[in-house]
Amino acid sequence: MSQRFEVEIYGQRYAIRGEADQSYVNELAREVDEQMRTLAGGMKVATPAKVAILAALNLAHQLHQARKFQHEKVEQMADSLISSIEETLGGAR
Repeated sequence: MSQRFEVEIYGQRYAIRGEADQSYVNELAREVDEQMRTLAGGMKVATPAKVAILAALNLAHQLHQARKFQHEKVEQMADSLISSIEETLGGAR
């Protein structure tokens, strides 16, 4: 069932509606807020829009890196399984 609640990100309140758990959405909002505040701290002119775009790029980079790492781990596991199967089949002949 859809629920509605509010989160605060970078000093702005946003109404959120969805089926996600409120504590999970609050955690995501805190992470975005933290990213924005960290980036803004190192900028001379930090408009909210500019900070939001840089935070989005940073979070997208983190997501890309996590997906790349996950893909590499799956490939390593698949290679290991293939080697193990080949050794087992090769030894049985």
